Amino acid sequence: MKNYAFCPVSPRLADEKVARFNATFTTLIVLLFLYTSNIFLMGFLVIDFFIRAVDRPRYSPIAIISKRLVETFSLAPQRINAGPKIFAARIGLVFSVAIAAMTIIGFSEAAIITASVLGLFSLLEAAFGFCVACKIYPFIYRWLDR
Repeated sequence: MKNYAFCPVSPRLADEKVARFNATFTTLIVLLFLYTSNIFLMGFLVIDFFIRAVDRPRYSPIAIISKRLVETFSLAPQRINAGPKIFAARIGLVFSVAIAAMTIIGFSEAAIITASVLGLFSLLEAAFGFCVACKIYPFIYRWLDR
């Protein structure tokens, strides 16, 4: 196994329910961005995805709120490997940086399309527990492992 892979299998575990709440908040923020074109919403997502992408969810505002909601509603944890979720946060970071950059340089149509894709991916995770980034990771890893 090569050590430069984007998503190593993590020795840590994550709570699937927290991840789904994270995706719900991401979906809501993207929808708000699509409605308002407020660049600060994307700036917030860039920062939050960065925090989660470097595996520091305890500092992520979205993850903190999500964890508190899971605790408030006394939802039983559903432990999964954190590696795929870290990879998904890295993909979210790339998307949100791209959206912010496109918005700043005036490519608003491209930003809207990219934000719509991010919103769709987040909605799939939030509503159905289907993590698109987690599903594409094995293909990327195989390609990198050549």
